[in-house]
Amino acid sequence: MFIKIFLFLILFINSSIAHELRPAIANLNLNEKDNIINAELSIRINLEAIIAGIDNKHSNTKESENSKTYENLRLLEPDQLKNEFILKNIDLQKKIFLESENQIYEAQLKNLIIPEVGNVNIIRDSIITLYFNEIIENNLTFRWDKSLGTVILRVNSKDNLDIHTQLLENKDESDVFSINKKHTKNFLKNIKSYIALGFEHILPKGLDHILFVLALFLLSTRIKVLILQISFFTIAHTITLFLGVLEIIKIAPYIVEPIIALSIVYVGIENLFKDNLSKSRTIIVFLFGLLHGLGFAGILKDIGLAREYFISSLISFNIGVELGQLSVILIAYLLFAFPFQKKKWYQKFLTKPLSIIIAMIGLFWFLQRIIFI
Repeated sequence: MFIKIFLFLILFINSSIAHELRPAIANLNLNEKDNIINAELSIRINLEAIIAGIDNKHSNTKESENSKTYENLRLLEPDQLKNEFILKNIDLQKKIFLESENQIYEAQLKNLIIPEVGNVNIIRDSIITLYFNEIIENNLTFRWDKSLGTVILRVNSKDNLDIHTQLLENKDESDVFSINKKHTKNFLKNIKSYIALGFEHILPKGLDHILFVLALFLLSTRIKVLILQISFFTIAHTITLFLGVLEIIKIAPYIVEPIIALSIVYVGIENLFKDNLSKSRTIIVFLFGLLHGLGFAGILKDIGLAREYFISSLISFNIGVELGQLSVILIAYLLFAFPFQKKKWYQKFLTKPLSIIIAMIGLFWFLQRIIFI
């Protein structure tokens, strides 16, 4: 049993080296000159994943059979990667276009900016700029081939006003939007979308947050202790999630991410010396919760928030995060506590070894992040 658990957790280390397949960000900016409307589409995208053929069926690059190709592409200089993109013959005109009731507007490639090779543990975001000429109809649909992964579409009017924002996940077309007036998004649909986003950034994508919550669970399976720890953690990360997204607090990821990893190390090691919740533990959990909230804020700022439902989107994302955390605890309870907590060897041969493994993984991440970030 323990060997299986150990091997399962080792997969977390392996996955940590992979890159999460986060959404591309597509900004469609409309402009008007001499009564002619054109549009420029700027896309922030993981170009290596596209060339390697890693689509959104996977949550991260390591899951794909093409992960080795992806890793090799990450080492290429910008000109070399651009040549690989050209050789791959990815016909963007057939994968990305605008469509009206009577016409298809094909994209023209305007520019491709690829950053220099840097930290290979961080996604290298390339910028593809496309151009659409002479848009003569008002109501449009944005088309995006699913092979390019998930995308967040943001449409800005010729007056630089937000017209439409939408996450396209497992679908290849947006809702119809007007280029002359703001699109009103369904309130309940928006809530559902952001709850789902918050949940999936815990399960399956939030490996560091999962391990932190597991470490809290391992201190004690008593409901009162669990609720108290999770409540302190929730209150703390809710505060900084809101403050971070509103940009009231700004701390760079290269500071936040290593400390999040260190928080996993701390609670894992503390589990070895404590059997019950102490006042110092609740304070530490609260402080680390503040940092985890800044991590969530960074994720949410990358995803973006619909302006018309800013507060409800923020709350919905946080609800999704909480549901994800509760799911982690429920799964852990069913796997460990429910069948084994009454066994005499539970603490010695299960919670203590698991805490050591979690602390080791956290230490690995901490060292990785301070060296490469």
